[in-house]
Order: sequence, then structure tokens, then C-alpha cells
Amino acid sequence: MAQTPHPTSQLLILGVAQAVLFVLGGLLGRWIGIAFGIDAFASAGYSAREMIGILLVGLGAGGGLQLARVWYARRYGNPRG
Repeated sequence: MAQTPHPTSQLLILGVAQAVLFVLGGLLGRWIGIAFGIDAFASAGYSAREMIGILLVGLGAGGGLQLARVWYARRYGNPRG
């Protein structure tokens, strides 16, 4: 039961949405960290506070990426078949 591939224009929408929400999610994670006094780029070292800040940025970026994938799948269907 093969599914026809998605048109290139729809896949471009997916790529742009993933890129935009990845960046916005990372920024949101950084802003949340700064609001709680946890800055990923506070010093040149890697203390616990910087590591938690890096984790927040990564979680925000990954969450934004997954949000874009869920949005696309609900609107256009799963691109992988």
C-alpha cells in the first residue's frame, strides 16, 4: 500500500516551519533560563548553571522542531508514508 509522495512545495513548508520553530524554541528556552537566572553563556566554563541553561536551549529547540512536525502531520499527513 504505497502512498504518493508529498509535493515539493509542501515539503518546503515543512522545512521552513521546522527551521523557524527550532530557532524560536531555542530562544524561548534561553529566555526562560535567563528569567530564572540560568544563563547558558554566562561564563567560559561549564558549571551546573551553564549546563542547565544549555539543556533548556536544547529542549526548547527540540520541542519547536517536534511541534512543527506535529503541525505538518495534522495538516498534510505523515510525509514518510
